[in-house]
Amino acid sequence: MTITDFDFICQILKTRSGLLLTNDKAYLLESRLLPVARKWKLATFDDLVRLIRTKNDEAVIRDVVEAMTTNESFFFRDTKPFDQFKQICLPAIMKARAAQKTIRIWSAACSSGQEAYSLAMILSEMGAQLNGWKVDIVGTDLSQEILNRAKEGLYSQFEVQRGLPITLLVKYFQQTGDRWKLSDAIRSKVQYREWNLLNDPAPLGKFDIVYCRNVLIYFDQPTKAKVLAGIAKQMPEDGYLFLGGAETVLGISDKFQLLPGQRGIYGLTGGIKAPTAFGSPGAAPAAPRA
Repeated sequence: MTITDFDFICQILKTRSGLLLTNDKAYLLESRLLPVARKWKLATFDDLVRLIRTKNDEAVIRDVVEAMTTNESFFFRDTKPFDQFKQICLPAIMKARAAQKTIRIWSAACSSGQEAYSLAMILSEMGAQLNGWKVDIVGTDLSQEILNRAKEGLYSQFEVQRGLPITLLVKYFQQTGDRWKLSDAIRSKVQYREWNLLNDPAPLGKFDIVYCRNVLIYFDQPTKAKVLAGIAKQMPEDGYLFLGGAETVLGISDKFQLLPGQRGIYGLTGGIKAPTAFGSPGAAPAAPRA
């Protein structure tokens, strides 16, 4: 791979998805794109680059972007953001929306759906507390292929062993051969849409709670600021934004500030108050893991 070819593909990725690759990621680029080359009956990475340069085929470019932006996900990732959702954010939003009885949640860059379905299982476990409420969970990703996987709700043994409590596995999944199928009841709680975070999210509507975790780390500073500004426009004054453990708004955006006494949860600047904890915010789920 030449430096020129590397820079050419990197520019496509940055323009189309915001993904920023450094020079030390050349090995990753080649390893992920070789299967794309084979799909298009090409022998090498160089042939793939040559095809894009000469034909500028949108289908090929789409495959390249999807191959590089499909990131891993797993159920109840890092645990605490889901405890905070249940014990802090959801009770506060339910109190504020008692008259409307509607809540909207966005799982941005949702990959194969584990985050969105984790939230759906939490809501299902609340049972009668949500009687009469309309709760929408919207999962978005720029990869149609990964969204199809999410909609299918079919996971390997390895995938259900990563963070999923065994009680929820038994309750909401059915084993199908060597894989596990999520129940229709949980899958029906999530709507999936193909969406690029570089686009204005206004068509998606307003959201009370937004999960955009472990996404910003792949972007440069201007792109991070653009994405955060777009999210801020789609949140009410009392909404909540979840970022990944290695992510921050400091030095990037003045639209958000950290929730007092918490980590990883943000509210709109000037609109947030110290949360009232319901239960023990730092407590891990009592259920044993699968």
